[in-house]
Amino acid sequence: MSVTTLPASTREIQLASRPVGRPAAENFRLAESGLPELQDGQILVRNTFMSVDPYMRGRMNDVKSYSAPFAVDQALDGGAVGEVIASRSADRAVGETVVHSLGWREYAVVDAATSAVVRPELAPESAFLGALGMTGLTAYAGLLKVAEFKAGDAVFVSGAAGAVGSLVGQIAKAMGASRVIGSAGTPEKVARLLELGFDAAFNYNDGPVRDQLEKAAGPNGIDVYFDNVGGEHLEAALSVLNVGGRVAMCGAIAQYNSTEPTPAPRNLMLAIGKQLTLRGFLVGGYWHLKDEFMEKAAAWLADGSISYDETIVDGLENAPQAFMDLLDGANTGKMLVRIQPQG
Repeated sequence: MSVTTLPASTREIQLASRPVGRPAAENFRLAESGLPELQDGQILVRNTFMSVDPYMRGRMNDVKSYSAPFAVDQALDGGAVGEVIASRSADRAVGETVVHSLGWREYAVVDAATSAVVRPELAPESAFLGALGMTGLTAYAGLLKVAEFKAGDAVFVSGAAGAVGSLVGQIAKAMGASRVIGSAGTPEKVARLLELGFDAAFNYNDGPVRDQLEKAAGPNGIDVYFDNVGGEHLEAALSVLNVGGRVAMCGAIAQYNSTEPTPAPRNLMLAIGKQLTLRGFLVGGYWHLKDEFMEKAAAWLADGSISYDETIVDGLENAPQAFMDLLDGANTGKMLVRIQPQG
């Protein structure tokens, strides 16, 4: 793309209003916005893929949290990957592919220092929003550093067919877990978990989670619970965890659309006698592990220890629906929106 054909504006998805409970189409707006001129140190990126993630639901509420809320009548943001089509940075060349945080739009003016060049020899560019990106690092750091996983541990993962959960289970197997159990919401997802190497998997819609987890774990229980769901899943895990068990609290998707306070696990007192550790975490606190993770993940991908799934929705205009579908569990693996055809 030559300088004379650089875009002056971009289509983008704005937050039209704050959702109450489950987000709806009217909470979003497809709009056009002018692009500012590049300043020194900036790049113009043509986005090819963007990520929709469960944490974005919390940012749609006007409440104080670990991440600033989205502003009404402004474009949303989130992980994206795309091609540099103009540059005023010595560190980023036109034609390079970068990951950055200004998704939900076709074109983005990005501070080059906040972007990262992808390594196309490792995987397709979309993988750098998932298995080789924030998603993969979340799985790696949560399992190894937060839950202090060690070889021989039995691991339970909720939301296990999602982008993070599916990688947690595979990493645990690659690093010597004695048993890996996953929960998911459809028979097809359960079957996929077994294909990915999980030792056992169950559909949480088939009966009480505790009963199914106890059966899947057997007499040896579990040592680690990686929590993506909260609610009934966390309560069940507390019952089945062994003495000294550890919980990495990554997400609580079962509660994100709740309009009333959700009750805590009724058996939380078990944490005392079992000497459990429950630790919440944010991936932002573990960026220093990015290179370590990338090196190991590249090796695991190369030898087939881990693989990843993507659910891809075409068209920026369909990003709100993709996000709503994500909250309803419609994805297997990473939910992505393909913004423009590559090439």
